[in-house]
Amino acid sequence: MSGAEVITLGCRLNAAESEAIRLMAGGEDDLVIVNSCAVTNEAVRQTRQAIRRAKRARPEARLVVTGCAAQIEPETFAAMPEVDRVVGNGEKFDLAAFARTTTVRAEPVEALPFAAEAGRDEQEGLRQAQAERVGLVTPMGEIRVSDIFAVREIAPHLLAGFAERSRAFVEVQNGCDHRCTFCIIPYGRGNSRSVPAGLVVERVKALAAQGFAEVVLTGVDVTSYGPDLPGTPTLGLLVERILRHVPDLPRLRLSSLDCIEIDDRLEEIIAHEPRFMPHLHMSFQAGDDMVLKRMKRRHSRAQAVATVQRLKAKRPELAIGADLIAGFPTETDEMHENSLKLVDECDIVMGHIFPFSPKRGTPAARMPLVPVPVVKERARRLRAACAERRARWLAGLVGTRQRVLVERDGSGHAENFAPVIIRSSRAKSRDPIERSRDTDCEKGLGFARQGVSTSLDTNRSGEIVPVRIVSVEEGSLVGIPA
Repeated sequence: MSGAEVITLGCRLNAAESEAIRLMAGGEDDLVIVNSCAVTNEAVRQTRQAIRRAKRARPEARLVVTGCAAQIEPETFAAMPEVDRVVGNGEKFDLAAFARTTTVRAEPVEALPFAAEAGRDEQEGLRQAQAERVGLVTPMGEIRVSDIFAVREIAPHLLAGFAERSRAFVEVQNGCDHRCTFCIIPYGRGNSRSVPAGLVVERVKALAAQGFAEVVLTGVDVTSYGPDLPGTPTLGLLVERILRHVPDLPRLRLSSLDCIEIDDRLEEIIAHEPRFMPHLHMSFQAGDDMVLKRMKRRHSRAQAVATVQRLKAKRPELAIGADLIAGFPTETDEMHENSLKLVDECDIVMGHIFPFSPKRGTPAARMPLVPVPVVKERARRLRAACAERRARWLAGLVGTRQRVLVERDGSGHAENFAPVIIRSSRAKSRDPIERSRDTDCEKGLGFARQGVSTSLDTNRSGEIVPVRIVSVEEGSLVGIPA
């Protein structure tokens, strides 16, 4: 083992931060770090599973848990016998927090009230008590978790790059000022704070110089970028500066967006800039106005539909992904139907469907819950609607030419983020479109019997390859170099 092992759960921002932590802790060969997620109860459960698996695999290693779940529920993880230390999001880029030798006060820690459940008058006292806990120990593991709301800046960890990957993630924003009733993440990430544009541009320049063909700008609430910076720049201005000052970067992408916060400059870039990839992932959450209101979302159903229709009218190849929650408290059958209809009205071809589960400390957890079997059935219907829409979209791309960023094993993603398997042509005895129409029996053998090899053997990871799409296999496009 060379350096610390980092296990990542959750979002792209966590993935970017895990890479920074891995590079920072490069000399810690006996260390396993679990970068946790708290977005759902299932994410917390998976974090506990990952901790147990990691300890079974490397019983001699020190195990440290960090990330959002560690920030929100430090005692839960400190009480696990596998865990040596819990490190909060405010401390995760301080190498000393992961070092073997520390100075601690050896009294046990009693659990504090959950911050999100406390009344407003209790918040300051809770935060002060939390700040005093850094370096304390529980009967099991040490806790190094301080008040995340006291953090005002983003640490220079965004300057870390991505080794061994063709796509790089750059953090431009962290935290969230909104308080959606279902979401616990502000209590794990703190308030919104932005990275100055100059630092972002310099980082993207460095990544382009290293040979990365694609950069993804990421954060907790990316479209809230800028109000805390001098001059209050917008996300559109940041993207414009990157494209202008890093002309060698072929592809730029954004992580999840809030449709109501897309500024005019960003909309024009999405619609007309060829280096901005034609793919958006929207944080819709629901397709019914009453549900959106109870979620405390900032957009209406009509605004979501209008945003997508306006953008796709300007750039028809734009592919839309979206987050949708099934079975939010008080959701009726009619409200659910409105979310189902949103899949078609917004042409959602990459749906991330979350069955609602109450997160302790959130207002939604105290609302009248939908029965679990109903929640599961509504999630199934939403997934089926998105899958049907996606299948039609992929089938419509057969016969087109796409530019694919090769990532690993001859596979990658097109500009619209459709997954593509690239195969090298070895014979031209039959038209590739006709080959895609063979029987199910022949499909099970891939292209080996049809004059096409099963791997891309002339291109390397990180290159952008033009391909012709010849078929769809198990949810991925199949293409041959054009």
